[in-house]
Amino acid sequence: MKFDLPSFLMGYGAGAGTVLVTKHLRPLLVEVATAAYHFVDMVIARAAMKHEDIEDLMAEAKARARGGERTRPADEARA
Repeated sequence: MKFDLPSFLMGYGAGAGTVLVTKHLRPLLVEVATAAYHFVDMVIARAAMKHEDIEDLMAEAKARARGGERTRPADEARA
């Protein structure tokens, strides 16, 4: 197999360039990953709140359906 110097130098340059770019790219990737985790946490928190609202709604509907007409607390009546 014949040794081709230009191909060797191109490969070596690509490898060295990848190492150098990775050192500078890592902080950016960490920031992107951090933002993604914050976004996922926000979505999960909002989904939990909506789930809780739906559970409250269903519990109230169930109580009304079973004849236990719930009286509203004074705070809810004023609002």
